[in-house]
Amino acid sequence: MQLSIITPAGTLFQGACKLVQMPGTDGLFEILDRHAPMVALLGKGKVKVQEPDGKELFFDIEGGALKVGDNEATLLVESVKRKQLG
Repeated sequence: MQLSIITPAGTLFQGACKLVQMPGTDGLFEILDRHAPMVALLGKGKVKVQEPDGKELFFDIEGGALKVGDNEATLLVESVKRKQLG
């Protein structure tokens, strides 16, 4: 799936990914390739992005919103920092 993570300062991430895990207002949830269309509010916490090669990226966010449709996900967030693992 294609993912865009956008902050007020600009685009933080744009590219393909295998999964995205994020903090919803009622707890963590995850979306995978070909997820059904949805819109959700995000809470404060960590967003985990797994790229096709297995690399994991983490973003600390203060909250935001998610939109999923046509195998594309867009996160509009207040971002604090980014960390890459793997």
